[in-house]
Amino acid sequence: MSRRWLILLLLLRFVSCDVFAAQVPSDNNFGGDAILKIAVLTDVHYLSPELAEKGKALSVFEESTGRITCELHEVLHEVLSDLGKEVPQILLVTGDLTNHGERQSHLGFIELLTPLQKAGTRIFVIPGNHDVNIPDAVAYKGDVRKNEEGISPDEFARLYGAFGYDEATRRDSTSLSYLAEIDEKTWLLAIDSNQHQEYRISSLSAGRIRPETLEWALHILRDAKERGVTVLGMMHHGLVEHMPYQEAFFSDYLVDNWKIQAERLADAGLRIVFTGHFHANDITLFTSPAGNKIYDVETASLAQYPFGYRIMQLQGKELSVDTRFITSIPGNPTLESESARRLAVLTRRVAKHRLDTGALPIPEGVRENLVEMIVQLNLMHVRGDEMLNPGLQELIASFADMMGTEAETDSFVFDFPPADNKVVLTIGED
Repeated sequence: MSRRWLILLLLLRFVSCDVFAAQVPSDNNFGGDAILKIAVLTDVHYLSPELAEKGKALSVFEESTGRITCELHEVLHEVLSDLGKEVPQILLVTGDLTNHGERQSHLGFIELLTPLQKAGTRIFVIPGNHDVNIPDAVAYKGDVRKNEEGISPDEFARLYGAFGYDEATRRDSTSLSYLAEIDEKTWLLAIDSNQHQEYRISSLSAGRIRPETLEWALHILRDAKERGVTVLGMMHHGLVEHMPYQEAFFSDYLVDNWKIQAERLADAGLRIVFTGHFHANDITLFTSPAGNKIYDVETASLAQYPFGYRIMQLQGKELSVDTRFITSIPGNPTLESESARRLAVLTRRVAKHRLDTGALPIPEGVRENLVEMIVQLNLMHVRGDEMLNPGLQELIASFADMMGTEAETDSFVFDFPPADNKVVLTIGED
């Protein structure tokens, strides 16, 4: 298939938006070091039931986003129930805690997290682009969308004081970034990658690390290296690309100047960062020109298929990553298939719109075939460990035939190494 058409496939992908020291784990026993159990969830987009009264307004919202609010409440309940049984020492929540920054949703989300904290799990959060300074936060009341009160950056740090900010050993003066000590040999570097200071009409999806924030983070990493401390990073936006051409076509899901930022952080000693925002379950390894390596562990959203979250174990230099998916809830035993179908419908709608408005002409007979490829590729990417199945290979071959080119399906690479869902990563110094 020609490179032009491969790029087109990537351009139209709907965002719900050499393997190094990585292997599929056979068990979780690493040796003599103490084990630190860490959970990660992201992009919850929690909407308080008090703001989601049934009616036309809520129906329009759910139709446009593919999210069924009452189902998302059940999904979150299932996840928190599982974490209550696992009792991880640490829970990281990497942004988009709320639907669109509503104060009431923040208060409700904090209330839901509190029992887990009281049971012994230390919880650390960082805001996403839908959490702070949102000018158009809304509630859905019957047939009406009503303006809703949001929160400021200072209020975010105050409300989530028990979830990172109160125990921060260092705070960045120019953002909501902070440093917390997990233990004497492990620190958590939480980086605020949002542009909430620039919000005027609505939120901005694009991310960046402010120059002052980057220098603050680099100073911490140099300090950690001198002390022999392992630093775990977390932020909302992706630090490195998770698919080919992401920078060209989906730059809003990466921090600005991502390659320079990733190189500087990797060269300063950061070996792993936990991210969200892209609503996909994917792990990518990046190597700086100096040979320093960093993993970007991106976790799927709890607001759409496949409803993924991670349970991990850190022991010494090795991090064992396991991904869990919510496939059913009491209110909907067929959640997995139905939510995948909703995402397919939404993907198909957006893909057709982009084909209709795009600059590249598409022959009429090719359009439906192309749309179906986009739908299938998106569903695979959000779940992780994507592989071309026979049905998709047939679609690609058919598409290539229509375009008068030869399909080379073996050369299609949509998933950067390592594995996405179950893997052991080495994150210490070589």
